[in-house]
Amino acid sequence: MAKKISYITTATIILGLVIAYFTYPPFGDFIDKSWDILLSKDEERIRDYFKGFGFWGPVAIVILMILQIFLVVFPSWLPMIVAVMAYGFIGGVLISVTGVFLASSLGYAIGRLLGEDNLAKVLGKKKNKKVNNMVEEYGFWAIALFRVSPFLSNDAISIIAGMLTMGYRKFILATLTGITPLAIAIGYFAEDPNTLKNGLYWIGGAGLLGYGIYVYVDYTNRKKQK
Repeated sequence: MAKKISYITTATIILGLVIAYFTYPPFGDFIDKSWDILLSKDEERIRDYFKGFGFWGPVAIVILMILQIFLVVFPSWLPMIVAVMAYGFIGGVLISVTGVFLASSLGYAIGRLLGEDNLAKVLGKKKNKKVNNMVEEYGFWAIALFRVSPFLSNDAISIIAGMLTMGYRKFILATLTGITPLAIAIGYFAEDPNTLKNGLYWIGGAGLLGYGIYVYVDYTNRKKQK
């Protein structure tokens, strides 16, 4: 029963957002204008725009982070930078972590709604089994890596984790483990775009290297035990 309720809730949220965009002009205008301003790269304009929402500014940023699930070409870290620019280090980090938490939960629910059978159709049964085994063995740290690396697809890993029926608690803990240091780093470096860009590369590279070392050491230990 709980599973059906989660499916219905997820489908309702997605359908509601799509319908609102096309049938409720204020919401559609908000989305269009927000994308336009975000992509303008005008820091002062971006900051003033979201501060203009007052109390609802953080909510607007979180909504954009959730909608980013359906806009894969839109950088997932950009709203996080906006949050820091508009609300400072602490406020920006809190908004970012909250937004990713909600967006990831929705992506996971979408994956559960789609089911593992659909993933098997895309990958094939043999590849799907390998992916499933990897998620069971390295799923926690794989998801943490995707979260801490700003240039990997955060939304895709949420949906895949849901499709593979990874435990939600394990999934969301891994998500928070990866996204928290990224949000803090973005908050720290956000004042200087050049420093931020280099910082993101270092964070992503360090996360990838760390994960590679972890998998290699684990694989080596498994071979020795056989």
